Amino acid sequence: MKYQIMVKMLMLLLARRKVSAREIADRYEISVRSVYRYIEELCVAGIPIDVARGRYGGIMIADTYRLPVGYFTKEEYSAAVNALTAMASQVGDEAVLTALEKLQRQAKSENADRSVSGGIIVDGGTWGDTKSFSDKMQVCERAVEESLCLDIDYISRTGEHSRRIIDPHVLIFKQNIWYVYAFCHTKQDFRTFKIGRIKNARYTGKTFEKRKVTREEIPLNFRYRSDELTDVKLEIEKDKLPDVEEWIGIDNIEPRGDKFIAEVSMPDDEILVNKILSFGGGVRVLSPALLRESVIAAAKKIIDTV
Repeated sequence: MKYQIMVKMLMLLLARRKVSAREIADRYEISVRSVYRYIEELCVAGIPIDVARGRYGGIMIADTYRLPVGYFTKEEYSAAVNALTAMASQVGDEAVLTALEKLQRQAKSENADRSVSGGIIVDGGTWGDTKSFSDKMQVCERAVEESLCLDIDYISRTGEHSRRIIDPHVLIFKQNIWYVYAFCHTKQDFRTFKIGRIKNARYTGKTFEKRKVTREEIPLNFRYRSDELTDVKLEIEKDKLPDVEEWIGIDNIEPRGDKFIAEVSMPDDEILVNKILSFGGGVRVLSPALLRESVIAAAKKIIDTV
C-alpha cells in the first residue's frame, strides 16, 4: 500500500508540479507526517522534489524532471494511458487529464531530444546524457521565449550549492557550452549561468518584463581585444585535421608536406591548453614558446596523476 501511494504521489506531482501536503494527505487518506516521510524516500531515490514551508509553500517537483526512458514497457505504457483515458472520461479530474497529457508528451519527447527554435535545430545531448540536459535546455528555452521566472538549484565551479530565482533573457552558446543570461533576484543584478550546472529548474508561475540585452553587456568576451590575443602556430597530424578544421576553421589551415599548419590569433589561456591536449598529441605547438611550455607542463601533470 505504501509504495502504491508513493507512485500515485509521484504521478500527481508530475501532473501538477506543486501540491500541498494537506491535499496529498486528504487525497490518499494518510497523515501529513506520512506524506513528508514518503517524499523523503522519493528524494533518496533521486527524484528532485523540494519542500517549501509557509503560506505560499508546498511540495514541488522540478519542471526539468521527466520519468526515465524505459520506466514503462510498451505494454505498461499502453495500459497506463488507457486507464487514464477511461478515468478522465468518467471523473473529469483536471489532474488526471494533465497526467495523461504528460505521459503522451513524454513518449514523444523520448523519440527526439532536439530543441527546435525558429530555423535552428539544437541537439543538447551530452556524453552519457540521460536527457536531463535536454530537458533543462527546453525549460530554459521556454522561459526565455515566454518571459517565465525560474527557480533553480545551481552548483558553482567550486561546488557551492545555491538556490536562485532568475528571469532568463537570453540563451548563449559559446565554445560548446550553453549559458542562460538572466536577472538574478538574489544578487539583484544580471548573471550568466551555465545550463550544465543547473541541477533542477522549476517555473515559479510568475512572468517578468523582458528588457533589451546587448552583446556588449554579456560578460563572455564575444570579441577579444587585440591585446588579449596571441599569434599561435600549430602543426597538425592528418588524422586530426577534420577536428581542428571544425575548431578554428578551414581558412586558417594550409598543407605543408605531409603535415598541416594553422596560424591563428586566439586567447592564450587554460582553455586553449586543454583544447590542444584534447587532440592527444595530434596537434603540436610551434609558437609561441610559452604556450608550448604550458602544454608540456599540463601533459606532464596528467602523466604524474595516472
